[in-house]
Amino acid sequence: MLTINDLSLRVAGRLLIEQASLTLPAGTKAGLVGRNGTGKTTLFRAITGELSPETGAISYPKGTRIGQVAQEAPGTEDPLLEIVLRADTERERLLRETETTNDGHRIAEIHARLADIDAHSAEARAAAILSGLGFDTEAQKRPASSFSGGWRMRVALAAVLFAEPDLLLLDEPTNYLDLEGTMWLESYLARYPHTVLLISHDRDLLNNAVSSIVHLERRKLTFWRGGYDQFARQYAEKAELQEKMRTKQEAQKKHMEAFVERFRYKASKARQAQSRLKALARLQPIAAAVNENVMPFRFPNPTKEVASPIVAIERGAVGYSPGKPVLRNLDLRIDNDDRIALLGANGNGKSTFAKLIAGRLGLDTGTMTLAPGLKVSIFAQHQLEDLRPDENAHQHVRRLMPDAPEAKVRARVAQFGLSTEKMDTPARDLSGGEKARLLMGLAAFEAPHLFILDEPTNHLDIDSREALVEALNSYDGAVILISHDRHLIEACADRLWLVDRGTVRPYEGDMEDYRALTTGGTSRNREKREAEKASKAERRREGAKKRAALEPLAKEIKATEGLIERTRRRIEAVEAQMADPGLYERDPGKVSKLAKERAELAQLLDRQEERWLTLSGQYEEEMAG
Repeated sequence: MLTINDLSLRVAGRLLIEQASLTLPAGTKAGLVGRNGTGKTTLFRAITGELSPETGAISYPKGTRIGQVAQEAPGTEDPLLEIVLRADTERERLLRETETTNDGHRIAEIHARLADIDAHSAEARAAAILSGLGFDTEAQKRPASSFSGGWRMRVALAAVLFAEPDLLLLDEPTNYLDLEGTMWLESYLARYPHTVLLISHDRDLLNNAVSSIVHLERRKLTFWRGGYDQFARQYAEKAELQEKMRTKQEAQKKHMEAFVERFRYKASKARQAQSRLKALARLQPIAAAVNENVMPFRFPNPTKEVASPIVAIERGAVGYSPGKPVLRNLDLRIDNDDRIALLGANGNGKSTFAKLIAGRLGLDTGTMTLAPGLKVSIFAQHQLEDLRPDENAHQHVRRLMPDAPEAKVRARVAQFGLSTEKMDTPARDLSGGEKARLLMGLAAFEAPHLFILDEPTNHLDIDSREALVEALNSYDGAVILISHDRHLIEACADRLWLVDRGTVRPYEGDMEDYRALTTGGTSRNREKREAEKASKAERRREGAKKRAALEPLAKEIKATEGLIERTRRRIEAVEAQMADPGLYERDPGKVSKLAKERAELAQLLDRQEERWLTLSGQYEEEMAG
């Protein structure tokens, strides 16, 4: 279906792909993965002919229909169903021709072809695709202009899926879908009858919708069989083996070089030395495995725990207009160690509920009680527009730390996972993922007791999503997640709440049950999962007991952290005084005292950090035992 031979692509002077080759057989479903900025979208542009290669060629069979989601979402007055039906251009052309031709033989040919392409079921197929992407029967009759940009992009996706091109190119299709739409798309692509090449950072989509992975790394394309988890395992094993071989080769090389150096001028060993010199020349160097570890996220833990429940709602109703509640009959509580994921289709009120908990909306009726001193923060994708485009990350954080030393401000920015170079880059020039890191770090800046994240992964690649999982699991506060990334939900959330039918209520099933509910499938291994859930609940109870028993040790760890912080602040103060050039002339004796104090403080800090490591290790060992 698709052959890429010796391809090189350059954009704005930057070489993104260099002499890369790839063959995709017809019917292949492949995920195209690689770090953001490596050139995945550029490769799509080359496949469609929008971009000419510097060298090499891309080929596919004559007459191949290539389809991808339109760059501009439809905004016409036409009903959604009509827009999707028109995407099948052959069907549209044949139907128009039946209205104009009088040739009986041609009419017979047209009807035969319409039967071949299953034209009689076209409307039902188009309606099913729109329904899977979240449009009910009434919505399908409405004009595209009545929908927001995100919903129109769903219509554009529906159109290309309905057209069923021979080669389907999808670039991050889940970015404008909710969890329900993502799970439907996953099932649809797994059944798609033609070739698919999919750019995505959604781990579950790459595990369940495709059967192979194309990895773009170091300007080369590598084909791997299996889903993403299988690829990740094989890739890690290959990197480990490559590093072992490189280490072995380096040792062999040193041994041979040492032999040559000792015996090259000794007559009895000269021939052996020459032989080793030739062997050295023939050695093909094995490149060191590239370590591209992603920058971590770090969310500051609450400085003081608040008592549970941190939020309690009784008989609550909330909306945007008096007397017109979006959500009602809210009877919920949130505890200080909760990890809650909100399920439910877009438009059901997930963001409304998040705004209520964050204090951006008030209850129309009922009561909501917050724990004294509770701090709540929220991250939402639309807030990316609130960043000051001309200011860099350092300047954004400086506003929150006006009196802090420069080093401390930069250290705080580094916790967001931004490199030194990116700290000084204006926000407008940051990538989507870098903007998300900056905004997430700013949202969590005050160490909230409850952190709400509304679609945090849209601009994050797979490795950054894993870093987010680690950060959320290390964070001591409560978390509420709204996400279409099932992997993130399953890795971080231990409670599911369903936002549906005008209310919010606990959902007793797991994500597999919810998938079956939304896609009309059947739930697998229910008894096994029920046992796993019971075991998980039991582990949680045991964890709570252990945390209570280890509370004195936890307090000692926290107290040690306080000592470390005070010692570091004193070191910074001493260093600031020693940085004054005039002090060395005015008071040399004070300089000596400061230097001595600096050395003593450094030793003290070492002892404190060593004690913290010992206590923390003891705590983790007790919790794991």
